[in-house]
Amino acid sequence: MAIIPYLYYRDVATVQRFLARAFGFRKCGPTNRDARGKIKHSAMMLGHDVVMMGFPGPSYKNPRELGQATQCLFVNVVNVDEHFDRARKAGAKIIQELGDTPFGQRRYGAEDPEGHQWFFGMQTKKRKSH
Repeated sequence: MAIIPYLYYRDVATVQRFLARAFGFRKCGPTNRDARGKIKHSAMMLGHDVVMMGFPGPSYKNPRELGQATQCLFVNVVNVDEHFDRARKAGAKIIQELGDTPFGQRRYGAEDPEGHQWFFGMQTKKRKSH
């Protein structure tokens, strides 16, 4: 079973350009637009993993407008140092500097233009099985 996150955005097209430039995502699958051409639904991939996104309607308020995070995503990447450099060079707002955790991860956190929080990391120590 796969769990696929679905994120709401006020301006999906702008966020897609940011996700591609800063984090290396690429568009996949069909994109649905309204009569004015505004994206209502789309999807992007990083490696083999999918994130769906869409605009839920004019009453929607994103995390930036609410003034607080409403969720965060954690994404495993192969080389978190290179990924961090790419995000920083693309102007991503870094909310947690790249570093090692006491539980065996190397990770960093960034925020997209609408305030969704993204954490990218990799295991640096072998996990203990339970």
